[in-house]
Amino acid sequence: MSIARVTIIILNWNGCHDTLACLQSLAGLDYPAYEVIVIDNGSTDNSVAVIRATFPQVTLVEAGENLGFVGGNNLGLEQACKMGSDYALLLNNDTEVAPAFLRKLVDAAEADPTAGAASPIIYYFDTPKVIWSAGGEVDWRHGHTRLVGMGETDDGQFDGKPRPVGFITGCAFLIKMPVYEQVGGLDPRFFAYYEDNEWCLRIHRAGYRILFVPQAKVWHKISPLVRESSPQVHYYMTRNRLLFLKCTQAGWQSWLNTFYEYTRTLISWTIKPRWQYKAPLRKAMIRAILDFLRGRLGEATL
Repeated sequence: MSIARVTIIILNWNGCHDTLACLQSLAGLDYPAYEVIVIDNGSTDNSVAVIRATFPQVTLVEAGENLGFVGGNNLGLEQACKMGSDYALLLNNDTEVAPAFLRKLVDAAEADPTAGAASPIIYYFDTPKVIWSAGGEVDWRHGHTRLVGMGETDDGQFDGKPRPVGFITGCAFLIKMPVYEQVGGLDPRFFAYYEDNEWCLRIHRAGYRILFVPQAKVWHKISPLVRESSPQVHYYMTRNRLLFLKCTQAGWQSWLNTFYEYTRTLISWTIKPRWQYKAPLRKAMIRAILDFLRGRLGEATL
């Protein structure tokens, strides 16, 4: 019986240190049939030369510009398709993995013919027992998504067999290539954020399940505080939530509750003195809503 081949796609944009650590982590995998593609999104920190010299066995594709999370990973998916891979794995460059992580993911996907995609349990790198994601769920009543288990210490509450979830994060996203060929790649209108949610829904609607595999483990070097204070992140999260609702043809409750939440937040950040420091986020949020209404999608310059 042949072993399924996996192409691991890592996106690099001026993140040489993290990418090198991720590649070193992957070198310890116990899975025998994988190759790694690094897509460089126009880095200016000498990433390309350093990665090529340190890991000459890795395929390095230079995009020449910042294509965003969506464009860079779509380029990698096209390469995986040309290489005849059975699976593609999107993996953030700021992650490190357990040796058995890929084997556990592939085993779960191979055992379930209804599975279209799968993802591991993901921990915070700085607090290795604290969960960042154990899969995700969509709250269609309120029009938002949430990562299951975020902030919880892992006491075995998610142990057990792989289970279906509403969506998985693009941080570590294994997809069967026939499913990719059927549903297409990530939607470039998102550029970054919410693209994985929309992709999962397309996979669901094509008749496949999305699996969370707790036996597979990854650690993510993410800082919630840094993300929450970034106007750019807030812009894309605001605009793309609306785009997600549009793409998925969400019901009126989703739209009503989303705009109620946005309105309440903007009023609070405007009139309450304790939120005055959020002025840059308020500006980004207003711009995001207007851009969505005007149909200005894809990459945005703030």
